[in-house]
Amino acid sequence: MKTIDELLADGVDGKRVFVRADLNVPLDGGTITDDGRIRAVLPTVKALADAGAKVVVASHLGRPKGAPDPAFSLAPAAARLGELLGRDVAFATDTVGESAQATVAGLTGGQVAVLENLRFNPGETAKDDAERAAFAEQLAALADAYVGDGFGAVHRKHASVFDLPKRLPHYAGYLIATEVGVLKQLTEDVKRPYVVALGGAKVSDKLAVIDQLLGKADRLLIGGGMAYTFLKAKGYEVGISLLQEDQVPVVQEYMERAEKNGVELVLPVDVLVATEFPDLKTKAPATFTTVDADAIPADQEGLDIGPKTRELYASKLADAATVFWNGPMGVFEHPDYAGGTRAVAQALVEADGFTVVGGGDSAAAVRTLGFDENAFGHISTGGGASLEYLEGKTLPGLAALED
Repeated sequence: MKTIDELLADGVDGKRVFVRADLNVPLDGGTITDDGRIRAVLPTVKALADAGAKVVVASHLGRPKGAPDPAFSLAPAAARLGELLGRDVAFATDTVGESAQATVAGLTGGQVAVLENLRFNPGETAKDDAERAAFAEQLAALADAYVGDGFGAVHRKHASVFDLPKRLPHYAGYLIATEVGVLKQLTEDVKRPYVVALGGAKVSDKLAVIDQLLGKADRLLIGGGMAYTFLKAKGYEVGISLLQEDQVPVVQEYMERAEKNGVELVLPVDVLVATEFPDLKTKAPATFTTVDADAIPADQEGLDIGPKTRELYASKLADAATVFWNGPMGVFEHPDYAGGTRAVAQALVEADGFTVVGGGDSAAAVRTLGFDENAFGHISTGGGASLEYLEGKTLPGLAALED
């Protein structure tokens, strides 16, 4: 895989360089609530602009239905990119139309432009190869070289991720090079003990990665909504907690495999329960109780791991040489149910080993809860991409860059 350093060494002064970034930031109306993904692409954009390139940044945001939708405009992200760069950033109001063509044509060396949301064009996400290829051809006409730096999208077979790099000299940006390097540390010659903490809502989202980790990790800590399917698999009452009943047999088989393989599978020993889900808008104080994991009332749901589990998980993380964490331990968006996620994050901060926060809600939680990002070994920008890499899947965006 060629890197941006090789492109810079060849010289980019006056060249149009297309940077496929991941500016898919959370928005509250037009306000960005977490600019982590924008900051992650800054080193690549700045290096190209400082070297005199005409930088064309493109990304998706959200899931519009292949047509313009003001709610998913990249205009706020473009404005924030300009603020962080400390320079004006032009904004094209379409992807490959008159505005995009005129905006790119008007760039001089060292200037940066952002195209409108790529998913406003149906060709970006089309299942039909020819339709994707046609859109990629239009994007290719805007550039002389391609830099892939949107790690959060490399697991998607989309036009700007998979088809476009085949049509231009292509290179990996600094972010993707870093992300791949980190993932190799989690899959090749891993330093042990290797501890993985998994949370989030659905156990089905994590089954494939658990399947792989049962042959690689030393310990698996399970939390979040997915934990209740594991507790059910042990025969426990889980009340009205989030449960994927159809996955119980698979989870039981995984628990048996973990024991057979010598992998320590650690489940919650106590949980915070309530009769209703908390109000995440007003964040009004919640009424909850703490019960042992085998004593959840039939009319209540688990919303966070309890204090004994927090101490247990912290102790299981303390001696880790390598840690991968993906998924919150509870409904961290509400302060009354953020304690479990905070405890895991704090345990990573205090661990002496190499700690990786696996993107998505985990990365959002770290920022929401006020942790210093530099206290972790690495915070990924792509939760889904990280998991699929650990599952052993071929990621289309990385395959295209390696070609």
